[in-house]
Amino acid sequence: MDSMRGMSEVDLQGYLAEARELALKEIQALVPRDEKARRALYDLILDYPLRDAKGLRPALCIAACRAQGGQLQAVTPSAAVLELYHNAFLIHDDIEDQSELRRGKPTLHLQHGVPIAVNVGDAMLALALQPLLDNTRLLGLGRSLRILQSVAHMVTLSVEGQALELDWIAARRWDLSDTDYCEMVIKKTGWYSFITPVLVGAIAAGAPSSAMARLADFARALSVGFQIQDDILNLEQGQGEYGKEFAGDLWEGKRTLILLHALREATPAERQAAESTLGRPRPRSAVADGAARLSSCMDELVAQGQLSPLGREALLSATRDAGSTPVKERSEVDQLLALIQKYGSLQYARTCAQRWVDDAAAALREWAAPLEDSQHLRFLFGVLNYVVARTR
Repeated sequence: MDSMRGMSEVDLQGYLAEARELALKEIQALVPRDEKARRALYDLILDYPLRDAKGLRPALCIAACRAQGGQLQAVTPSAAVLELYHNAFLIHDDIEDQSELRRGKPTLHLQHGVPIAVNVGDAMLALALQPLLDNTRLLGLGRSLRILQSVAHMVTLSVEGQALELDWIAARRWDLSDTDYCEMVIKKTGWYSFITPVLVGAIAAGAPSSAMARLADFARALSVGFQIQDDILNLEQGQGEYGKEFAGDLWEGKRTLILLHALREATPAERQAAESTLGRPRPRSAVADGAARLSSCMDELVAQGQLSPLGREALLSATRDAGSTPVKERSEVDQLLALIQKYGSLQYARTCAQRWVDDAAAALREWAAPLEDSQHLRFLFGVLNYVVARTR
């Protein structure tokens, strides 16, 4: 089958861009134009969606529908709903993780404050309901209820996955296996980013139930490969193309496959030091937080020979004893990076990601066997390589 070769990078990026544009138009049409709430709410709803992004979720939804003979107008509103959920989750996730960058710009809560950002995320979730109700006119009651049920299931599992990760952080748990990590990823990211988009697309097309299991297997495996690659990029890319804070996962103490592998391979002393660093919070803002500025200033003084390393540690200790909350320092994050490099944890992660993508490819081939070749099917096969080859 020609579709197994997938698309060229140019064609794939074009498909993503077109799907994102379709979803954006739907989202923009949903946003009320109330002037009183425009500045503090409705303009901000469009902030994250209008930032440069991949558009992967609506593209997967549209491709799954169109590959099975469904019409574009049957799936576009649902694809937009999934993109709206995605951006709402990002706003809340950035607050919970104290992230500083999103798609190359400061996060919404840093720009406008946590209360406004939370409210914007809540409003996006509320706006997502109407298109799902409107599906009853577009698709009929049966299909629209199945899509609504799929989205409800997606939301429940996504927040369960987020709760699981937050609980690991609160309990300072590092006794986690690769299986633990993958189960969390499938819940937190897999359902709303991959599994539900393709299932909703298939439902909109009226696909038979017999096709759903292999399609879900494809999306589930692909989601893990995608997240592992995302974790790799976080430790390899700067702020340019990647659009997120370099080593943000280490600053935030995220449980990634990479870090779990490094801790398993580390000596007891290395692991103890790493867990001590990871257990401390990050500075509230790399720009505004006083502790971070103090640490950076002292690093410069040490480099200039105007302050000894022992003097630096004494000053830091004094500020901590005076009541400052100990936070991670740049030098300690650099040590974590060195530990990951020492034990080949990035390469380990790449191997794991490729294995998951191979599993996704097998499921996709089985699902696609009875379908006719199309650009939509070629897109789905092209995504397999894109997941592990992408740079953002």
